[in-house]
Amino acid sequence: MELAYTEQQKAFRELSREWLTENVPTDPLPSFDTPEGFEAHRAWEKTLHAGSWSAVTWPKEYGGRGLNLIEWLIFEEEYWRAGAPGRVNQNGLFLLAPTMMEYGSDAQKKRFLPPMASGEEIWAQAWSEPGAGSDLAAVKAKATRDGDRYVLNGHKIWSSRAVFADWAFGLFRTDPDSERHRGLSLLLFPLDSDGVRVEPIAQIDGEPGFAEIFLEDVKVPADNLLGGEGNGWSVCMATAGFERGLMLRSPARFQATAKRLVSLYKENADRLDASVEAAVMQAVLDTDAYCLSIYAAASNILADGSIGPEASCNKIFWSEMDIALHRAALSILGAQAEITAQPQSASWLDGYLFSLAGPIYAGTNEIQKTIIAERVLGMPRK
Repeated sequence: MELAYTEQQKAFRELSREWLTENVPTDPLPSFDTPEGFEAHRAWEKTLHAGSWSAVTWPKEYGGRGLNLIEWLIFEEEYWRAGAPGRVNQNGLFLLAPTMMEYGSDAQKKRFLPPMASGEEIWAQAWSEPGAGSDLAAVKAKATRDGDRYVLNGHKIWSSRAVFADWAFGLFRTDPDSERHRGLSLLLFPLDSDGVRVEPIAQIDGEPGFAEIFLEDVKVPADNLLGGEGNGWSVCMATAGFERGLMLRSPARFQATAKRLVSLYKENADRLDASVEAAVMQAVLDTDAYCLSIYAAASNILADGSIGPEASCNKIFWSEMDIALHRAALSILGAQAEITAQPQSASWLDGYLFSLAGPIYAGTNEIQKTIIAERVLGMPRK
């Protein structure tokens, strides 16, 4: 596959690069898993929105530029090349929003998408529960219809950004007699509602990147139901397709890491053996292969295709590739990697520790392999 850009796409790349060069903060922002860092990243989202860069693929009426997925990939390449801050609202922008575009009502789009694009409302994902992580069909949290509202009760866990976020989108069982994939619904609820208790969960670095969410008789309008009652599994699988296969982890993220890895290798090449060189080369080749794969997927979607169970292949690939990139860097640094007072070492070590979560979140790789076996390859269940 050979990438060939149109003159319009080339012009868009230059426009993106110019704006990012002028506007990306000179100094890195604090971690968005701290109160001050979260608000600093929210302010950055607002800066992006002011320039119409926060959601380039969205319709203009909701705060976007009305562009396509290829142009989004181009923008992501420039975004990561510029060293721009991480997107604190990625759960909303890259997971909930495309799902809402497909399943939401006009009223829901008008209500929720503009403040999502501007950073006024930051979203958390409230799917997993104790005993219902990758096996999402085991969800037990309930939503009971009461007139023109739902009453939510249950316990969610591993909710990213929930400590400081404003809203969450959660999966609930609306049919109390249902089992597994049936009788589930997706509901949107504000995290400052009466009856919501958010308990931070410390990551390995001590920062609260996740949270438990306890819901006790939380009342939300029935209009906050996304995709129809009992249709939650289909809605969530659409979201999972974006999470695993396309928008949550753009190729540019890994290509930027690969570029840093090559620079690190060149700085230390004279003392490294051939096995390290091979690991670096393989990691770089994998990032290019992933990039081409995602461009192909985007082109397929633009040609009236869709994201299907093959998204699980992408998820396995990028999660294992991320580990390989950072493992290669640590093999170059050696014992120096543990000297966290050195910014370069700390950055690679932090990245490695985070990469280890990749095979777990967005559905464990073991579950993804089962999906591939059954739904892509057509293999029978035992």
